[in-house]
Amino acid sequence: MTKGRLEAFSDGVMAVIITIMVLELAAPHEPTWEALRHLTPVVLSYVLSYVFIGIYWSNHHHLMQIVQHVDGRVLWANLHLLFWLSLVPFATAWMGETHFSSPPVAVYGIVLLMASIAYFILTRQLLALHPHDSKLAVALGDDFKGKISILWYIIAVACSSRWPGVACGFYVLVAIMWLVPDRRIERTLNH
Repeated sequence: MTKGRLEAFSDGVMAVIITIMVLELAAPHEPTWEALRHLTPVVLSYVLSYVFIGIYWSNHHHLMQIVQHVDGRVLWANLHLLFWLSLVPFATAWMGETHFSSPPVAVYGIVLLMASIAYFILTRQLLALHPHDSKLAVALGDDFKGKISILWYIIAVACSSRWPGVACGFYVLVAIMWLVPDRRIERTLNH
């Protein structure tokens, strides 16, 4: 399989994930602002998850721009990432419907943690396939943001049983950190 097919398949899966999430949003039956206000937790969880899927899609796209080739291990590592991302709609719906209760917030964090670990594994498999001085290796560097994300997810999951709001705060922090553009790959491609 070429890297183009891997990227196209991943794009399709992520598009389906977003479609499933938006289909979970049910319009209120009453034509009032109050009825809409009751959907606030559902909408907030959707927005957060949409941002996370967008971050993964964007970073995956940039990663594939610099990758020269893929092998079977990379394909399985990519499927591992897509598996965890495919659970985001379930965790999102449960968290929103239960108004950010502890168990759903913990499950949401576990899904995000596992997706983050899966992305890290994908990058390690790609690095193993490319020379140590490749553009990919130079662009990824020590991957501080990836490592700190994993740590913050672990802290958030640990906090979720007592302080689900604090856990959600950590999820938002990770999203904000990744929304700041990471230009490592673009800089490497331009040199």
